[in-house]
Amino acid sequence: MRYNDACNSDVEEDVKIGVLAYRYNYYTNQRIIIDKVPGFTYVPVRDIYSYRRALALRINRLIGKPLISTFNLNNQFDDFDLNKVDVFHFSNGISYGKTPWVASFETILPRFDHLVTRHQGDRAPDVLFNDLTRRALDAIIGKACGRLIAWSQSAARIQKDLLSALPAAYTQPILDKMIVLHPPQKVLCEIREPRDVSSANPLRFIMVGAAFFRKGGREVFRAFQKLAEEEQLPIKLILVSSLRFEPYASAETEEDLHWVQSVIAAHPAWLEYYPELPNAQVVELQKNADAALLPSWAETYGLSVIEAQACGCPVITTDIRAFPEINNENIGWLIQVPKNNLGEALYTTAEERAVLSRQIQAGLEDTIRAIMADPAIVSIKGNAAVARVRAEHDPQRYGETLRAIYEQAAG
Repeated sequence: MRYNDACNSDVEEDVKIGVLAYRYNYYTNQRIIIDKVPGFTYVPVRDIYSYRRALALRINRLIGKPLISTFNLNNQFDDFDLNKVDVFHFSNGISYGKTPWVASFETILPRFDHLVTRHQGDRAPDVLFNDLTRRALDAIIGKACGRLIAWSQSAARIQKDLLSALPAAYTQPILDKMIVLHPPQKVLCEIREPRDVSSANPLRFIMVGAAFFRKGGREVFRAFQKLAEEEQLPIKLILVSSLRFEPYASAETEEDLHWVQSVIAAHPAWLEYYPELPNAQVVELQKNADAALLPSWAETYGLSVIEAQACGCPVITTDIRAFPEINNENIGWLIQVPKNNLGEALYTTAEERAVLSRQIQAGLEDTIRAIMADPAIVSIKGNAAVARVRAEHDPQRYGETLRAIYEQAAG
């Protein structure tokens, strides 16, 4: 990094952090990387894998099917050191060049298609240690790699599990570079006042997420049909979701999608639906909701959880992956579901999916009934959630930590 020594002071100038160009405006990058260190310049960068990815996507569009996988291309970087930046900061990616770099990750590094599902199921498969894996691991233990930033203890635990299946020579060098740094979140609501609930003023729940089924949307709809229509509870669901089809965990089908669309089209009194909204409008909805819902089948972290908490809106989640690190019974509600030793819900067989679905729906129904019986708990947990966000996700402290990571990486 470059400094100005005028007037006997060390003033940082023109410190450039390179961020992959096609991911620059991705939601996760905006939340955890871009402009998080005041005074540093974040620069969009490109490399050979970016061009390979763009070509693969173009070919796939021309032939009308995903002939060429882009998953591994997404998570590798090599610019032959042509981008003139001080440090690269990747999200789930690694670099083969000599320019200093750091990487934030949600599950594992390297993030390749033959490694990323190891943490799923009740028995870990053997790891394919091929040339691609070896090259990536060599890059990670190399001099250019400064830090591996796990979003959560859950991610760190899964990374350690992966290392246990790889050659021992990589284990300690990678562990020495790994730290846990939870994403930042500014407080958006200072106090949540208690309120009365009635048929004219129903209890308001909000669910936000494009991957509707993976985030427990099917179970949410079924629970609301039972509670609002059959039991006549005064509750309302505000849903913001594009209903993205993503069947890797919840195994949704076209029939499931048609059912959800038919429910929405029927305009039930308990549902307010938006395919998408700007984040500022989502925040306003969260501020005016009583509780948020994210009873996910699979989730690496849950950025919408800490955003809702920052609005004084306590959250109902499952107890998978990082959720117990950011949610608990003092600030929200946890639905207990079957999991493996790494905290991943069990969903790899039809039987496991059936059990998981039933437990999520039953957990939702029980929790919502309990809230209806004591609505004052919403403000109590909401205010506790705000306090936790303020203490654990402070943006200034996060930026100071990143600054130190960048400076150490750049030497």
